[in-house]
Amino acid sequence: MKRVLITGGAGFLGSHLCDRFIKEGYHVIAMDNLITGDIRNIEHLFHLPNFEFYHHDVSKFIHVAGELDYILHFASPASPIDYLKIPIQTLKVGSLGIHNCLGLARVKGARVLIASTSEIYGDPTVHPQPEEYWGNVNPIGPRGVYDEAKRFQEAITMAYHTYHGLETRIVRIFNTYGPRMRLNDGRVLPAFIGQALRGEDLTVFGDGSQTRAFCYVDDLVEGIYRLLLSDYAYPVNIGNPSEITIKEFGEEIIKLTGTTQKLVLKDLPVDDPKQRQPDITKAKAILDWEPKVSRAEGLRITYEYFKSLPEEELYKAAYHREFLKN
Repeated sequence: MKRVLITGGAGFLGSHLCDRFIKEGYHVIAMDNLITGDIRNIEHLFHLPNFEFYHHDVSKFIHVAGELDYILHFASPASPIDYLKIPIQTLKVGSLGIHNCLGLARVKGARVLIASTSEIYGDPTVHPQPEEYWGNVNPIGPRGVYDEAKRFQEAITMAYHTYHGLETRIVRIFNTYGPRMRLNDGRVLPAFIGQALRGEDLTVFGDGSQTRAFCYVDDLVEGIYRLLLSDYAYPVNIGNPSEITIKEFGEEIIKLTGTTQKLVLKDLPVDDPKQRQPDITKAKAILDWEPKVSRAEGLRITYEYFKSLPEEELYKAAYHREFLKN
């Protein structure tokens, strides 16, 4: 049985990856310090003999006993409300954390796949964004802690690949949604649905003309799985190229939820990207991958999940563990 370590395994994407690798017959080791992850996302796996959970901060030394075939580094805050509140931890997990994962991979002879992001493109001047685009990022802006952490993560991963010959894979993830997202994480989809469920007006930042392209989580996981098992070491965009403006998206959520609230415009945050759409030419050619789940179907499933949550989840503020302030 092949063994895989998934850092950030209790998070939104990490937990879905745990499910996928269990389904594929792997021994899965999930690691998470629960700073933004939730143990409830993986508790359904605890009874399985081929699943382990380590409550640990990957920014510190990592030790995993026994053989390892793959390491997937998905530990990181991943929404503006997270990395604005815990900027140092965001930088550390994208630098010290990946350094520890790469060192472990060298010792174990494991292949590493890192979760990069469309945010490395910043506020893009090229549209849609191909992997060859170098980006337009403000390194000292409020979002820079996340953008630059991911850019550094890509750089050190490629350095280990070229200098040490380590097997590495890089996925650039575009906006993804689905069950297990946190209602309070500040991203537009859970924010809109949370506001609709609470009977509040939907907050649109800017004039709503900025665009996003939303990929359902099952499609993303399929792309990641194919990339891990491929022979391609350079970055690959995985996302849904179906682009929509935030204003149009808010109107879709209002229609989906059957609420009577209106859209309310507020100032656009600093360095918020005006456009976001993946060029998935490489994913199609190299991985034979493209998204299958329509936005209408994915939103329906996600809305049903949010409706099933306890009422107190609707009103819970984003929480981060205070002991990690340094």
